[in-house]
Amino acid sequence: MKNIIPLGKLIAVGGNEDKGTYPNPRTRRKYYLNFFELGILKRIVLETGKPDPRIEVITTASMIPEEVGPIYTSSYAMLNCLNVGIMDIRTPEDARQPAYLERLLAADVVMFSGGNQSRLREMFGETEFLDRLLQRYHAEPGFVVAGTSAGAMAMSQYMIRGGSVPDALLKGAVKMGTGLGLLPAAVVDSHFVKRGRFGRLIEAVALHPKLIGIGLGEDTGVLITEGNLVETVGSNLVIILDGHNIQHNNAAAAKKGTVLSVENVTMHVLAKGNVYDMRERKFYASKEILDAQLAAPIDAAATSATVQR
Repeated sequence: MKNIIPLGKLIAVGGNEDKGTYPNPRTRRKYYLNFFELGILKRIVLETGKPDPRIEVITTASMIPEEVGPIYTSSYAMLNCLNVGIMDIRTPEDARQPAYLERLLAADVVMFSGGNQSRLREMFGETEFLDRLLQRYHAEPGFVVAGTSAGAMAMSQYMIRGGSVPDALLKGAVKMGTGLGLLPAAVVDSHFVKRGRFGRLIEAVALHPKLIGIGLGEDTGVLITEGNLVETVGSNLVIILDGHNIQHNNAAAAKKGTVLSVENVTMHVLAKGNVYDMRERKFYASKEILDAQLAAPIDAAATSATVQR
């Protein structure tokens, strides 16, 4: 499916997204966007095109699903979305239950919570559930797959399973595995700036230089359309690492624990509204600028035809 342009949408979130609980005098966490108008959960709802979409939250990655599920139910309720279900899938056998498959097929949004991204592959790998999720994502324009923290990281084909921040940029500091395969063109990391994960994303890109590295800040995400266009949503920043122009690179040959040596990794910093085209590897300040540039050749050709007549 790598060459098929998906009709659905991905929303990958870096974790700690605003759930409508701020301001709270007991927390120092600050959110800079209006939850009801510009928050990430609101954007997930808007991208379906429906006022009250059917949302299924999958808490499989979490070790405290009984706490995580009700938080999302109440957060979406604040946005007048009351058609929300929680899929607490704990085993591969659970993932194969017909009832969960039916709920997947009826959903407008499937959202993976945070936790341990490896659990998502363990539970859903080689299941009809994952096959149908991928089919719907590729075939249905109104279908949204969202994920936060571990749920975002698991979207990649080549997924970061973990890695030591203190050992960053030493060979082997990043642990790679197989993800859910929704995003074959990129590798995603979350809590990116706050947890200092530059090093492990650089190593991931050095090991797979044909992939685009996407580092997601907290309360920040990316809306990915056509499997390719990355628009930043939320209040923080997104880091893009592009390894296509890497020249010297010892990542494959270096021994475990030795220092990496990588030449010419390109980095972009995206704020809210910025867009990155992964296929063309170009940055745009806004979706409007991208649309204008895409339309320009058509306008020029039409003008030329008019002149010739």
